Amino acid sequence: MNIPCHKQLTSGSLFNKEIIADFNGGQITSDAGSLLLRDIDNQHGITSGIAAVLHDPRRPDRIRHDLDTMLKQRIFSIAPGREDANDATFLRRDPAP
Repeated sequence: MNIPCHKQLTSGSLFNKEIIADFNGGQITSDAGSLLLRDIDNQHGITSGIAAVLHDPRRPDRIRHDLDTMLKQRIFSIAPGREDANDATFLRRDPAP
């Protein structure tokens, strides 16, 4: 039995917009909500404000990542449910910018 393989399905219109389902895959992500969080943070300076009031006892000549960057990484890991933050290296290759 041969089963047809459709690369694209077209449906009727919804609100005068044609609906097309494309099955090419491409690069996809399940973490796009983090992009929204990043944009909100950039607009309102939430993590920068928090970093500004925290004391960082580390020696400046030995710092690779500043406090603001570390806060963003931690907060943006916890928000989508990655509490242990061990996925940061994996997410570095995620297609979401």
